[in-house]
Amino acid sequence: MTYRPLFARDVFAELDRLQRHALQAFDRQPAIRGAARGYPAINVGSTPRSLELFVFAPGLDPATLDVQIEKGVLTVAGERKPDAAPENATRHVDERFAGAFRRIVTLPDDADPDAVEAKYRDGVVHLTIARKQAAQPRRITVQ
Repeated sequence: MTYRPLFARDVFAELDRLQRHALQAFDRQPAIRGAARGYPAINVGSTPRSLELFVFAPGLDPATLDVQIEKGVLTVAGERKPDAAPENATRHVDERFAGAFRRIVTLPDDADPDAVEAKYRDGVVHLTIARKQAAQPRRITVQ
């Protein structure tokens, strides 16, 4: 049995050790692209008039994607089928995600769920969600 002091001498070394231990516990090793993330990747941005979301889902049929907004929560769900490999082939590396996925994004209060436009092009779903008219900036004339 080893004893550790109550206060570590090098706090940063101890934090690094704890992070490595946590990554090993969840079997998520850091990669060159960063820590493991959910699939599909999502970029979220905004303009004064809309919210812009980009869902990167290459190789999926857009008809199989399920996009819903309910109570201020956007859900994107679907499934990627595994790639067919020849019968005698041995896979050495398989980094492409296969299986069911669900990504959830909480929308701000001024998002208008009745004004949503979704387009799929080159493996990217582009969602434009308009902001409610009451939230739009407007000029007030002084009399």
